[in-house]
Amino acid sequence: MQAFFFGLGFSSQRAARIMHESGQFADISGTVRTRDKANALTDCYHRALVFDGTQPGPEVGPALQSGTSHVILSAAPDAEGDPVLRHHAADLDAAPDLQWLCYYSTVGVYGDFGGDWIDESAPLVPRNMRSDYRVIAEQQWRDYAARRGVRLAILRLAGIYGPGRSSFDKLREGSARRIIKPGQVFNRIHVDDIARVTLLAAEKRLDGTFNLADDEPAPPQDVIAHAAGLIGMEVPPDLPFETTAMTPMQKSFYRDNKRVSNGAIKRALGIELLYPDYRAGLAQILESEK
Repeated sequence: MQAFFFGLGFSSQRAARIMHESGQFADISGTVRTRDKANALTDCYHRALVFDGTQPGPEVGPALQSGTSHVILSAAPDAEGDPVLRHHAADLDAAPDLQWLCYYSTVGVYGDFGGDWIDESAPLVPRNMRSDYRVIAEQQWRDYAARRGVRLAILRLAGIYGPGRSSFDKLREGSARRIIKPGQVFNRIHVDDIARVTLLAAEKRLDGTFNLADDEPAPPQDVIAHAAGLIGMEVPPDLPFETTAMTPMQKSFYRDNKRVSNGAIKRALGIELLYPDYRAGLAQILESEK
């Protein structure tokens, strides 16, 4: 098997590593947006090719057509749709060994449910343009997979955290803020759970749409307080949501309030998560720092 990642970002790099370590993938390639980023990844276990989403990547077509069996997609869509389909649909069509597609979407496609639990049957009522684009891109990939005759797994990811991207980093940088909005919860997922699920789904050629969040949606201020306690830092003060200055993007996250069920993906793969709540996830990050 050979895997190709469109968008070697935080989650995709971790998934590429675990797929490499599994020994089941003879070759792993992927794209980054600039030549500098590609050069920075030259010593890794995958080949990094340039594709910035505005035009076809010159090396992408040959790579897809030289034995790629699994394609994982995390490139963000825009107002014109999905950039991979826009520029490389013909190359995917011409990939003779293509067996499986995986699209990293977001739980933001659901919108707001007032803190209630939801699953994959919930209606999609996104509250911002970023999530609107994801809804459109999901359907574009369903249509493509049906036409191409390959299986497609859509993974709707919660807020991603992991080593180098956690409350610990914000606390140490002095940027952590405990913004209090009564009743607000966020959904999150550890990057290692994304990587593991991607590998298992690839092995099974999983088909369908699945949420990927941990077992315990929680108020964001609780996560920061717990992280501060673990590293012996002072807990930042409470800041009322109504009067705290935030960027439009920061405010947009507080417009969605829901608890996202992960039951379907756990049943489909017969697993429990490595890090079922933020306490387990933060403990792993702290251990990895040693």
